[in-house]
Amino acid sequence: MPSYYGYAGRILRINLTNNEVKVQHTEKWLITEFLGGRGFNSRRIYDEIPKEVGPLSPQNKLIFSTGPLVGTAFPLGARFNVSAKSPQTGILGDSNAGGHFAAEMKFAGYDQIIIEGKSRKPAYVFIADQEVQIMDAEHLVRKDIYETTEMIKKDLGDKTFQIAAVGPAAENGVLYAGIFANLTRTAARTGMGTVMASKNLKAVALKGTRSIKIADPRRFQKMVEEIEEETYTHPQYWPRRTMGTTRILMLADKLGFLPTRHFTSATFEHAAEVSGEKLAREYNVKNRACFSCIVPCSRIYVIREGEYAGLLGEGPEYEPLSSFTARVGNSNLSLALKAVDLTNKLGLDAITTAECIAWAMELYEKKELTKKDTDGLELNWGNGEAILTLVEKIAYREGFGDLLADGVKRAAEKIGKGKEIALHVKGLEIIQADPRGLKGYGLGYAVASRGGDHLRSEPFIELSDDPEKGVEMFGVPEATFRLAYKGKGKLVRYFENWCAIIDSLEVCKNLAGNMELLPLKRAAEITEAVTGFHFTEEKIFEIGERIVNLERAYLVREGIRRRDDYLPARFLKEPLPNGNSKGAVFEIEPMLDEYYAERGWDERGIPKEATLEKLGLVDVAEQLSKSVRLL
Repeated sequence: MPSYYGYAGRILRINLTNNEVKVQHTEKWLITEFLGGRGFNSRRIYDEIPKEVGPLSPQNKLIFSTGPLVGTAFPLGARFNVSAKSPQTGILGDSNAGGHFAAEMKFAGYDQIIIEGKSRKPAYVFIADQEVQIMDAEHLVRKDIYETTEMIKKDLGDKTFQIAAVGPAAENGVLYAGIFANLTRTAARTGMGTVMASKNLKAVALKGTRSIKIADPRRFQKMVEEIEEETYTHPQYWPRRTMGTTRILMLADKLGFLPTRHFTSATFEHAAEVSGEKLAREYNVKNRACFSCIVPCSRIYVIREGEYAGLLGEGPEYEPLSSFTARVGNSNLSLALKAVDLTNKLGLDAITTAECIAWAMELYEKKELTKKDTDGLELNWGNGEAILTLVEKIAYREGFGDLLADGVKRAAEKIGKGKEIALHVKGLEIIQADPRGLKGYGLGYAVASRGGDHLRSEPFIELSDDPEKGVEMFGVPEATFRLAYKGKGKLVRYFENWCAIIDSLEVCKNLAGNMELLPLKRAAEITEAVTGFHFTEEKIFEIGERIVNLERAYLVREGIRRRDDYLPARFLKEPLPNGNSKGAVFEIEPMLDEYYAERGWDERGIPKEATLEKLGLVDVAEQLSKSVRLL
């Protein structure tokens, strides 16, 4: 096997159908053209999962991958991507999580783990360096994430194994079930847990003793020390350490883009009661960090009094916190923590779960659903008992929960109601930021390769409202105005490429991106110091561009066009009713025109042949040309 700096150098293939295990070397061209993590996975999915493969068929593949900075002393790198064809959207499925699983995967000796086929009976995968076994998991069936994790550690007699598991929601075929590592580190979006369970695979447990070699240790260490110094002195260090991403809730309320009562309001009158500040002040007892990270932004909380007294958990982040408070009209912070804990234990994506509940609540408030439809539940805004009951009903596909278990798009289609207020893009539910108040984010939702998602671009700089920055970076002052639409195509293209790099290096987007600790030039330098391969700012940016275009080619092959790069009508036609973004609507057409032009795609959203060839995707250009002609 070839030896690479920064990489484990090996790819593990496990076929659950015939219990076959293969180890391959990590290809040099894959490293230099796609870096790692998300880039590795997207290339593998494009090459190995053809259009005709169904998401829940044994022919679908589930792929774990991590990046070159993971497992080193680099203070921002501890993440992994898990990818497959999505059962929720039918297109690219991909999710990302932190914690300690990714580093241990590298220590075990693998850059990528590819799960193929389907086991005849419930199983979990055991990996300890070169020893790989497919273990019986009959005793783990229907166990929740917490129980599964503890039972496997007990079975192995070793608490240091890192475990990524699925819960009852995945086993019951909920289309948006996730994969959970370290109990609450959630690769939750696009139904990757559902794919894992469809293979009769309950968990992956791994442990390793290898180390990661650095090409230029002195240069690397110098850069690490510089980043650490910048981190500790950064104005966001203490807010992030104290509150994590929950600090966003009050900001979103102040600026008028906090999705309240299913995006019918942009502010929440109870925001302070469910804020990150209150969580830090009254509930948090300890901090926790991912592997090698110096910002322990995850928090351990305890509920000390009331109905849920004694509940201890980790997190939550902004998305689940806001999902189970403002989005559903709930002002009870303890109840929201209980709801998030339930989604973690049962293995659900909190964003999609909350959107399904909020959608049903709006229909109930409009009297388009009745108690007869909802199993007797009163789905008024903020009804905590109904929220908790529905979380469980969804996970176990019981009654009304069975309708919601396929996601909001399918639920609306099944009952023939609420299609216009089913808030998703390409079948993936929109996150906790109203695009009318953050138009760069909104364009990012529309064009994201995995559906209505912000993490494919996260153009945080538009919050600056700084015209000088807009001119400096994009030649358009309005590009950094959150309520303007000019320049957003340039903005989103840039940040999509940057995010693709961050996701492929597998570093933390909150620190590397939002705190701007890993700008492109530094990303190229640190990657070169670790791997020994020559990278420049221009080259690494091109890798991001290549990944985004490859993913778009995959989507086009699956039938995605301009008509799919759209936001729900609510955002296009209904002005925001209140707050500091009052009156805003979303102007999708001019933004798409500019974005496609910046990308080198035609008016249908299809990458031009010259664009793909310039990026070295000659084979993709040829295949795409043939597939488009056949449609």
